Amino acid sequence: MKDGGTQSTLIRGFLIAEKIVQADRPLSSAYLAEELDLPKATVHRICQQLEDEGLLQREPGGKRFTGGKRLRALAMSTLSNSVIGAHRHSILQALSQEVGETCNLTVLDGNEIVYLDRVETNWAYRIHLPVGSHLPLHCTAAGKLFLANMKPAARRRLINSLTLSRHTDLTITDPEVLHEHLNKIAAEGVGYDAGEFLEGLVAISVPVIGDDNQVCFVIAIHAPSVRKSLDELRQYLPALRHAAARMAASECNEREENAA
Repeated sequence: MKDGGTQSTLIRGFLIAEKIVQADRPLSSAYLAEELDLPKATVHRICQQLEDEGLLQREPGGKRFTGGKRLRALAMSTLSNSVIGAHRHSILQALSQEVGETCNLTVLDGNEIVYLDRVETNWAYRIHLPVGSHLPLHCTAAGKLFLANMKPAARRRLINSLTLSRHTDLTITDPEVLHEHLNKIAAEGVGYDAGEFLEGLVAISVPVIGDDNQVCFVIAIHAPSVRKSLDELRQYLPALRHAAARMAASECNEREENAA
């Protein structure tokens, strides 16, 4: 990308933030300057301003930058906007009606997943996890699927930084066992939770793949194990994958319409 001396500080700041959030590791201002063909002093100054505003943050004890809390909050607010997300909610609602179970849509938020949308089943026995709930990566169907689809080095770095807390007797807390488990999930393309996060809750999940061939969302179905076993939930995989494909196509169409 050539600067040409015509970009405003605002646009440069956006390009810097965009490059950082697209990376799978923290980036230094020197690297950003080279990638964006901008003066090092300019990039350093803008990164400092973005950091002061909470839009970027430095890795602990380092000089490289990642997205800050304010930037992540802005992204979450944009994604969860009821008008912007109406098409996603409609697809999730149709899936829930088809399978007769609670369905949810999650995104990756740092070292957790967050519920972006959720459609409850009408069954009397339900487990309440509202939109906006933050859940761990290592013991949820969606979280494990996000981990499984990361590049091996990025996945290992993240797992090494996590506290693999035990939530039930079935929670995997050994990093090497978790890596082996995630390799199987990556091979199948299906995440699952057999009571590892909440006792008596089972879930399966599939990814929504974006234009960049990366996982942008995860759709999951979950149910109390007294009503459905994990094997019984697997019968819904065709419906789950169909919903994920519809959502991916819908996201692509929306971006094309906005760009037109």
